[in-house]
Amino acid sequence: MGKDSKAHLADAKALLDSRGLYEGQTFHGVNPLLLVEKIIRDRILDCLYWKEQCFGLNAATLLDRATEVTYIGGHYGNQKPTPFICLVFKLLQLQPEKEIIMAYLEDAEFKYLRALAAMYIRLTWNAVEIFKTLEPLMGDFRKIRMRGMNGWRLSYMDEFIDSLLTQERVCDIALPRMMTRAMLEDAEELEPRESLLGSEVESEGEEDGEEGEVNDD
Repeated sequence: MGKDSKAHLADAKALLDSRGLYEGQTFHGVNPLLLVEKIIRDRILDCLYWKEQCFGLNAATLLDRATEVTYIGGHYGNQKPTPFICLVFKLLQLQPEKEIIMAYLEDAEFKYLRALAAMYIRLTWNAVEIFKTLEPLMGDFRKIRMRGMNGWRLSYMDEFIDSLLTQERVCDIALPRMMTRAMLEDAEELEPRESLLGSEVESEGEEDGEEGEVNDD
């Protein structure tokens, strides 16, 4: 048991050197694990799921764990971290190549794998990349299960993506500050976004007009 505890500790603390000796990749100028607040990090590192299911994972084996996830959330019950947030933290530790994250995101079969990748992208990529990569997912209307301190609720993938783009905190994690879409448009870093709903309304209007012309005849 002593050896196992030390092994878990070494794995969990691999990128959390408190002496300022971290020399790995940074996101937003900091060690990626520090993007998660200390109190949440400590709960993740102490929970059973992290110790039993996340120890020793790599980008390939994490995929197996992610496809087993059945809901999204931060904490539930007695401040217990969800498997989802533990795997987000593990991704921050692994720092997979963008190609791998995009493969997760584009996997249409496993919606919670997609959500996991989206959360990681929001935490680590720059604002322009985030909007360009996540906004297309606003057309994903599949139902998702959410679990938090207030229990279970039903949501939708597009709502989860919208929360990543517009809210300051998602799944109990404070998201890095980023420029809004309006600010990026003003800076000419993003083209104005065409609303999917607007296109549908316009299309319906054209169809109604055509039907009207037919009826008039």
